[in-house]
Amino acid sequence: MSLQNSSDDKIPVIRTQPDQSLGCSIIDKDGHEVPITENMIQDACRELEKRLVKPAEQE
Repeated sequence: MSLQNSSDDKIPVIRTQPDQSLGCSIIDKDGHEVPITENMIQDACRELEKRLVKPAEQE
């Protein structure tokens, strides 16, 4: 199978609870381990979307 033929494949999406740990962590400035949550990921995505620059239209 090639990547061109994989568009029909379904990938299940598993939704978590907003404050549920996703099984990974970051280390804060004080050296404490902070679990990464769904809310943290969603906030980061929203921030990136705000900074998105649309490409110039091509004629």
